Amino acid sequence: MPLLTARDTESPRNTASAVTAPDPSPADLSVLDQVEEISFSPAPESHLLRLDHPQETPSEEFRSLRTKLNHMQTLQNLHSLIVTSPSPAEGKSFTAVNLALAQAHLADNPTLLVDLDLRRPVMHNLFQLDRSPGMTDYLLGKEPLHRVMKKVAGTNLYVIPAGSSVKNPLELLNLREVRTLFSQLPSLFNWVIMDTPPILFSADSNLLSTLADGTILVIRIGETTIDSVTRAMQTLCENNVLGIVANGARAGELYYKYTYYYARHEEPEEEDEAVEDEEKD
Repeated sequence: MPLLTARDTESPRNTASAVTAPDPSPADLSVLDQVEEISFSPAPESHLLRLDHPQETPSEEFRSLRTKLNHMQTLQNLHSLIVTSPSPAEGKSFTAVNLALAQAHLADNPTLLVDLDLRRPVMHNLFQLDRSPGMTDYLLGKEPLHRVMKKVAGTNLYVIPAGSSVKNPLELLNLREVRTLFSQLPSLFNWVIMDTPPILFSADSNLLSTLADGTILVIRIGETTIDSVTRAMQTLCENNVLGIVANGARAGELYYKYTYYYARHEEPEEEDEAVEDEEKD
């Protein structure tokens, strides 16, 4: 399996020359230069962050999480994250995807989103991509890395779907190629965010948590029990657990808070004029 290479600082296209240089061969290009770009066409009702709707409540929440993680990155070696939950349907995929989008909206912040929930993958559905080729195809040596990766247009986000179905995902994730890939990806991306299976229903996340720089545990308010959280933390052995994301807050309360905030800041001149009129009266 070929080693990854970081993006070259200078390519034949950018070198001044009296003679037009020929197009570089695929072997001369970095991995990211060969990745196919796709349009951002999220599935209906996927609730993914959008640049054209920056004031929506989920956007604010994930930007806040992004800020906290970026600050932590200045204090420690932190480039790869796994996102998991104690049980299914607690919002881990929703959190992983939107956190990756929030990171990828920043300039010069290349971010990779990987679907490593090989048992019940959903990433390809959210982005309306083909499931294969994907991560399993790369690990089995069927496809090179650039062929299983897609770049989302207008962002710094790269996506790797789960790939072809395999009988025993845990055995595949134990391959030496997985550790090699984990160690090399930070040379290409500032953030690598991985959606993984629920920790209490699969050993995959426990294995992956030993390879990543940090783990985020997602719970759902009103559904996840304290016992589930306790058992999940014990299963993870507190391996680099960065924190817990509480999903499922009442949308109405958050919507009111952010709508009021932006309304106060979008019409300062009108408010000032109203105050002046009152003073004159």
